[in-house]
Order: sequence, then C-alpha cells, then structure tokens
Amino acid sequence: MNIEQFTEQLKNKGIELSARQLEQFELYYKILVEWNEKMNLTAITDHDEVYLKHFYDSVSAAFFLDLSQPLSLCDVGAGAGFPSIPLKICFPEIKVTIVDSLKKRITFLHELAKELKLDDTFFYHDRAETFAKKEEFREQFDIVTARAVARMSVLAELCLPLVKEGGLFVALKAANAKEELAAGEKAVKLLGGKLADIHSFQLPIEESERNIVIVEKVKKTPKKYPRKPGTPNKLPLE
Repeated sequence: MNIEQFTEQLKNKGIELSARQLEQFELYYKILVEWNEKMNLTAITDHDEVYLKHFYDSVSAAFFLDLSQPLSLCDVGAGAGFPSIPLKICFPEIKVTIVDSLKKRITFLHELAKELKLDDTFFYHDRAETFAKKEEFREQFDIVTARAVARMSVLAELCLPLVKEGGLFVALKAANAKEELAAGEKAVKLLGGKLADIHSFQLPIEESERNIVIVEKVKKTPKKYPRKPGTPNKLPLE
C-alpha cells in the first residue's frame, strides 16, 4: 500500500489526513526502520507493507469507533506502537497511555513520540497484570486496545480491568476471532464485559481477514483480577 493508496483508503472511510499527519507517518516509518536495525521491533520493514500491515491495520479500529473527541486510550502490549500511535496521529485529541513489559520498546516509543511531537502520550514499562492493579490506572480509561497480543480469554483479563464502566475494550484480531471469542466468553463476562460487536473485513490489497472485537464494560471487574504476572497466559479463564 503506497502513500496515495493509504491516503485514499482512509479518505473513503471519512479520515482525511493533513500534510503534517502524512509527514508524521513517513517519519514514523523512518524511525521504526532505523531502530529496528538495533532491536527487534517488527519483521515487516518494506515501506508499502508497513503502511498496510501496521499503519492502515492500526487505524482500521477507527472505522468502527468515534475517536473524534478527547478520549483516554490505553494500549496494552503496544510493541512498536500499534495500534495507538497511528490512531494518535489521525486523532490528535485522544490521550494515549502505552504499557509494555519490555524496557527497550518503551525507550523507542519515548523517542518516537518526541520526534513526532505527540502531546498527551504516556509510556509505562510494566506488566499489564501489575499495571491494572494500580489505583491511578484501574478502570480509568474510555478505551483499552490490544492488537494480536494473546488470545481473547487472556486479553480480557489484561485489558478489561483498565476499562472504566461504560468504556470499551477493543481487540484487533486476524482470523479465528469468533472461535477465540467463543472460548473467551466466560472470561469476558466474569471480568465485567459484554460483547458489543465484531466487525469483520478484508485488509485491502492482500485481502486477508481482519476482525475488530468490541467489548463493552458493563460492571466493575472483581478485585482479584488480573491474577499474578504470567498466570492469565498459563491458566486462561476458559
């Protein structure tokens, strides 16, 4: 996906990018590739592939959410900043918090935000399990996102404790989302969530399946969740 296709596809979805925003995406690509030589951030480094599989794929969450207002968004296990940084570039009003367990990635994201001049962007080196136990973050966010980090039953335990009542947990998934959701139904309910929607679509050009799973937070998460670091992965609530 070249820049013209990227711009056009987003425009068709009602997201019009300014020259400044397009500059930010280009700079993002440049910094990502530079840092990727020093540390493993992504296996995808081809310009058009990064635009399709990282940038466009991240922004696709906004096709089904209204992000045109000042919202607080927490991205769990964002890696190289996906989906939160592309969303922040497109919707500068949102306040972004990123939590990642790898210090090197947080260092990269700090530098990236500085270079892209992104305001209201905060980074925390922490495990999601311990981060969600902290009073200042627990049930504080309008939207919590995760992109292909783990299966739904695990993600629900890591993300739902951070979502405020009435807020949304949004998982960006490839294929098999419906099967994952069936297995994770118990976890979602137990943690105070309720499935609001699943949006399935094809990623343009390569036509691979993508799913945006939207879970509404309908009641508080029981205090004992998330469990100790590593436990959600080892013993998922299924």
